[in-house]
Amino acid sequence: MLDGRSQIRRKIGLRLWLSGGWLLILVLAAVFAPLLSPHGPLEQDLFLGRMPPFWVSGAEPGYYLGTDSLGRDLLARILYGARVALIVALVAGSITALVGSTLGLLAGYLRGWVDVVISRLIDIWMAFPPVLFSILLIAVLGPGLVSIIIAIVVIDWTRFARVVRAEAMAQGAMDYPASAQIAGRTRLSTMIVEILPNVLPTIVVLLTLEMGIAVIVEAILSFVNLSISTDDPTWGGMISEGRTSIHQAWWIMVFPLVTLFLTVLSFSQFGEGLKDRFDPVLR
Repeated sequence: MLDGRSQIRRKIGLRLWLSGGWLLILVLAAVFAPLLSPHGPLEQDLFLGRMPPFWVSGAEPGYYLGTDSLGRDLLARILYGARVALIVALVAGSITALVGSTLGLLAGYLRGWVDVVISRLIDIWMAFPPVLFSILLIAVLGPGLVSIIIAIVVIDWTRFARVVRAEAMAQGAMDYPASAQIAGRTRLSTMIVEILPNVLPTIVVLLTLEMGIAVIVEAILSFVNLSISTDDPTWGGMISEGRTSIHQAWWIMVFPLVTLFLTVLSFSQFGEGLKDRFDPVLR
């Protein structure tokens, strides 16, 4: 039994190290993008259009992952696109977690009419198709980084609210919140000091998963030209451009697609690893 648990812990640790390692590399690459690429993401040279990666015959020195149809450095565009993806993931994920967790905590612990109102609001909100809702919001607000963040928050807060509500209900049914109130704490103080710390691991796990979802949403919106300016590098925009020339220059689509896949997978696996690490049975 102990050997089995030890193997599970090792697998969880390996999952956390691999996914966390990729995310750390991505963050460092985005921060130090000017040092890692000798070319800017918007520099064009039509004479160097669709140059292959450095290991393919006919490659141009200094363009390690090749160029796109306008002769822009693919490596630079992927690195600067990582900045957009990480900003959206961090900001949108954090605001979504704050809004959804607050409402879920209030509904799950206070119960009564507060729970009824918030639960009905969640049900109504989840009736809208998320992708179509996000496209509608961007169409109303206009393209831009702020609009994307607002759209993600408006769509995904229900995910946090539902899970945190259920967790707060379970924690509120235990003995320690009642003991805290008998000792003189108010309901609000009990919720913040006693309930919130026990719900926090669940919120952290949901936050990492939400960051991956935010990256996907931004990529989808940029794929259909509803993200930031089409000149600015985004992974979805690069994939959209590369699909038109996949047979002549596969690298234009493949490299940003692989980067997007690994990033979303890492966020997902990091969240799953944290969930298993917080599991009281395995601890």
